[in-house]
Amino acid sequence: MQANLDLSYSPSMVFFTWAGFDEMDEITGDGSAELLDDGAIEITFTYHNGDKAILKAKRQPSSTAC
Repeated sequence: MQANLDLSYSPSMVFFTWAGFDEMDEITGDGSAELLDDGAIEITFTYHNGDKAILKAKRQPSSTAC
């Protein structure tokens, strides 16, 4: 997949729209990435008229000294 992004943002959230190609088919979509109060990040990625994926990630504290 190849795509271009257009972004807008606030202090804790980024919104984006994208357009590109996947296996020679033109595709478009939108999404957002939000920094949550617990330190996690939640990313929503949506194809227009299609699938939607939500990814939530949180950093695990290190158990060893650096």
